[in-house]
Amino acid sequence: MAKVNIKIEGQSYQVEEGLTILEAARECGYEIPSLCAFNHGECSLASCRVCLVEATGARGLVASCVYPVAEGMEIKISSPKATAARRASVELLLSNHSLNCQQCDKNGHCELLYVAQITGAREGKFRGEKTPVTIDKLSSSIVRDTSKCILCGRCVSRCVNAHGTGILGFQKRGFQTIVAPAENRSFAESPCILCGQCVSVCPTGALSEKSEIDLIDEAKLAGKYLVVQTAPAVRAALGEEFGMKIGTAVTGKMVAALRRLGFDKVYDTNFAADLTIMEEATELLGRIKNGGALPMITSCSPGWVNYAEYYYADQLDHLSTCKSPHQMQGAIIKSYFAEQKGIDPKDIFVVSIMPCTAKKHEKDRPEMEVEGLRDVDAVLTTRELAKLIKRSGINFAKLPDEEFDQDLLGEYSGAGVIFGATGGVMEAALRTAYFVLTGKEHEAIKFEDVRGMEGLKEASFNIAGSEIKVAIASGMKNAKVLLDQIREGNSPYTFIEIMGCPGGCINGGGQPFVKPMFLPNEDLNILDTYREKRAQALYSEDERQAVRQSHNNTQIQALYKNFLGEPNSHKAHELLHTSYAKKEQFPEK
Repeated sequence: MAKVNIKIEGQSYQVEEGLTILEAARECGYEIPSLCAFNHGECSLASCRVCLVEATGARGLVASCVYPVAEGMEIKISSPKATAARRASVELLLSNHSLNCQQCDKNGHCELLYVAQITGAREGKFRGEKTPVTIDKLSSSIVRDTSKCILCGRCVSRCVNAHGTGILGFQKRGFQTIVAPAENRSFAESPCILCGQCVSVCPTGALSEKSEIDLIDEAKLAGKYLVVQTAPAVRAALGEEFGMKIGTAVTGKMVAALRRLGFDKVYDTNFAADLTIMEEATELLGRIKNGGALPMITSCSPGWVNYAEYYYADQLDHLSTCKSPHQMQGAIIKSYFAEQKGIDPKDIFVVSIMPCTAKKHEKDRPEMEVEGLRDVDAVLTTRELAKLIKRSGINFAKLPDEEFDQDLLGEYSGAGVIFGATGGVMEAALRTAYFVLTGKEHEAIKFEDVRGMEGLKEASFNIAGSEIKVAIASGMKNAKVLLDQIREGNSPYTFIEIMGCPGGCINGGGQPFVKPMFLPNEDLNILDTYREKRAQALYSEDERQAVRQSHNNTQIQALYKNFLGEPNSHKAHELLHTSYAKKEQFPEK
C-alpha cells in the first residue's frame, strides 16, 4: 500500500495511506485519548468527540478516529486548542453521567474515568438536567442502567457485527435519546440471546452482568453443602484479573482460591464435558443409523440455544437434546453424588463458574430441574469469581497450585478441556466418534482442521469408510449461514458445532475485559490475539493430560456402570437431556 508523509507534533513520519489519524498516531508512538481506540473493532463513529486534534487541511478540530491522514498533513495533539477541546468533550459526557463510581460494576475498568483523568476533566464543570434514567434488572443475565450510558453505540455495533441481530439501538430523540432494545423494552422482553458481548465492549457501567454472589452468601448462612464447578475457559482468563498475562492458565491457583472461599467440593466441569460427548456422540450415531434429523447441532451454548428458539424455531429438531455440561454436572451432583455421599439433594447448593452471562438465564429455564430440584443454583462469571476472591482478601498470585477433588466426579480428559474454544466440542466428539466407528484411537489424537479462530470453518473426514462432513460456527452472524442452508434443504453436513460468542467460550461475555489501557504489560495490539492466547492455554492443558479422549475417562465409565446404565438410557434422558420451544420475539408487555 502507498505511503504518505505526515508530521505529528513537528516530527516527520511515513505511514500507510488510508489510516485514520488515530491509527497513524498509534503506529508512530502516540496515544490520542479516545473511547473507541480499543473496543474489539466497534467504533463510536466520532460521536463522543474525545479524540479531537488539530490537522492541516481541515476546518477546525477533527475527530481522529474517523479523519484519514493525507500527504503533507501536520497533526497537533497537545496544542492548547486540542487539549481544551478534548477536556470539554469529556466534561460534557460527565455532566449527564451517574457518578457513583464506588458502587459501579466497571470500577477499575471504566474508560470514561480513564479519559477523564488523562484529559484533566473537571467534575461539575457543566450542570443541568439529566436524561431520564431506565434501570432494567428483569433479565436473569444482564443489567442495563441508562444513567451511565454515554451513547457511544459500541454495544449497538457489537450486537450487529457478532450476531446480526441488532437488539440494541438508539431510542427516542434529542436529549431524551437512550440505548435500549426496541420500545425501551427489558432484555427479558426482547429477542436478546443474553450472550453479554455488549457488556464486554461497554466503556462504562451502563451494561453489566447480574451478580449472584449474594446467593452464595445466603447458601452459606443456611448451612448448605456447597459444591462448585468451573468451566474450562475460566482457567484460561481468570489470571488476567490479577495482573497475569493473557494466556496464562491458572488452574491450580483457581482451585486453591475456591477451597479458601469455603466450598465443600471443588470440581471441574470438564468431567461433564466428557459426559456430554458420550451422550452427544451416541445421539448422533443413533440419528445416522435411524434416520433422525441431520445435521445434528451441538447444544452446549445457551446463547446459541436462545437464538435458535427466537429465530429458527422451525429447525429445533436439529439441536442435540443434551443439556450443556454444567447443567449435566449439576444434575449428577444432586443425584449420583448425593446418593453416594449420603447427602439429601435439597441440602446441596451447586455453583457454576462460567465465562458466560447466558448461563445465568440457562440455569433458570423450566427444563433445567429434576423432581423439583434445580440442576444448578447459582452462576458466577469469571469476573464475579475474581471479585469474590478479592473481597475475601486472598492473594491470588501467592496461592499454591492445588488439584480438583478427585472423588466420583474428579477425573477429566483433554477432550473436556478444549470445550472452551471454538471447534473444541467438535474435536472432542470426533475423538470419540473415531473410536466408536473404528474400534481404535485416532493416532494423531488432534483434529487440526477444526481448530482456529475463524468464525466459520468446515472439514471433511473419512472414518471407517464413511465421509463425515462437519462445520463450526461462532457468533450468530456466522451460524445464520449454516442454518439457512438447513432451512433451504441443502446442508451438506452431518454434524455442526455452534457457539454463541465469537471464538467460543474463551471470549464469553463474562470473561475479563480486554482493554489495553488497563493491561500495561501487554502489547497494544493484544485485541488481535487475545482469543488465540486463551485458546492455546486450553490446548496446552489438553496435551498435558494423560487421558485425552472422553470415552477413556474411568469415572465416566463407572458412572454409566453404577448409575446411568448406558449413554442415552432412560435414566440418562431424565437427568441429562432437555427440550426446546419457540420463543416469541416481542411478547405482550
